[in-house]
Amino acid sequence: MPMLITNLLPVEIEFLSPLYDLSINLRDKILREPLGLQFNADELSKEDSDYHLGILHKGDLIACLVLTPKSKSVIKMRQVAVLESLQGQGIGRILVEYSESFSKAKGYEKIELNARENAIPFYKKLAYSTEGDFFEEVTIVHQKMNKNL
Repeated sequence: MPMLITNLLPVEIEFLSPLYDLSINLRDKILREPLGLQFNADELSKEDSDYHLGILHKGDLIACLVLTPKSKSVIKMRQVAVLESLQGQGIGRILVEYSESFSKAKGYEKIELNARENAIPFYKKLAYSTEGDFFEEVTIVHQKMNKNL
């Protein structure tokens, strides 16, 4: 049985900070490399108006995500990544719940996301609803999901 991780610290990550660089590395390792993809400078330069959130444990970044404003009331959650060795321990849930509180405090009323097919049950447990048909994004099957805050 995995060791229970405690003393988790949800944080906002400043764009172009050393912690942001670590978040790129984590997102790349967990989400991109397995698909044979990598970030490019143009993609990352567009993240300056996004919110970057993470979870620290003993000073190490162990999970992160990006929130991209879509309108005054809707924000899109994307690039959710948890260190592979710590997946399945509730860290992703803590990060998503933190992102919901963060978004609500910023005045957003709804979060939307494109969930990888294998992540749909995770988001359903957190009261996200599926919307529309499956589609392909970054070479794998996704479905749009959302939740009113």
